[in-house]
Amino acid sequence: MIREHRKPALSEIRGAGIEIGALHEPFPVPPGVAVTYVDTLTVEQATALFPEIDAAKITRADRILDLDVDGLAGFPDRSLDFVIISHVLEHLANPIKVVGEVFRVLRPGGTAIIAVPDMRYTFDKSRKLTPFEHVLADYRTGVTENSDEHYVDFLRGVAPGILDGPPENLPHHIARVRARREHSHVWTSDTFRDFLRRSVEICGVPARAVYDSGGEQNAFEYFGVWKRD
Repeated sequence: MIREHRKPALSEIRGAGIEIGALHEPFPVPPGVAVTYVDTLTVEQATALFPEIDAAKITRADRILDLDVDGLAGFPDRSLDFVIISHVLEHLANPIKVVGEVFRVLRPGGTAIIAVPDMRYTFDKSRKLTPFEHVLADYRTGVTENSDEHYVDFLRGVAPGILDGPPENLPHHIARVRARREHSHVWTSDTFRDFLRRSVEICGVPARAVYDSGGEQNAFEYFGVWKRD
């Protein structure tokens, strides 16, 4: 069942495109639409890392790519009608780079469907917001991997008792959340809108929002439909 605030996006999905990071919740698409699924993990890897998810529901990726390293390698400029990237950017080391890649591969008039959790409605609600200056510095220096501090911050906000345990156990916990690529960035809907506006400008891609819904309306996420001009 698609959430009500996401339904306006359905009429914008047509032709051939990709969904990035569908995992066990691929976005519904209209009949006749061709979707290539892109992920960092194989089904087997995802099943091992996320035992809480029914393995039968995990989407098998057609392309395995590390977005922070590879971007959308193999997808030519202006080659796709749509890109769906839902609850992915908050996991990445270099989200500005990936925003640029999303719009690079879209044809003029193509559609990007972009969603991230609004921290006020998730387990991230006690964490500090990610400053734009932080992700901008990572973009400018070409960061391809999150530092341990990102994951310590995640643990501090989500499972603070772990940090009170024996210090020799901390590397194991960091390795675990790194493997699962837990949230390294935290936004409200408003700060993410600002992140997107500034990112497309920095990346030099002509793009604009044609629809969005924030946590204030849906108590869940920022959800936007963007068009490449």
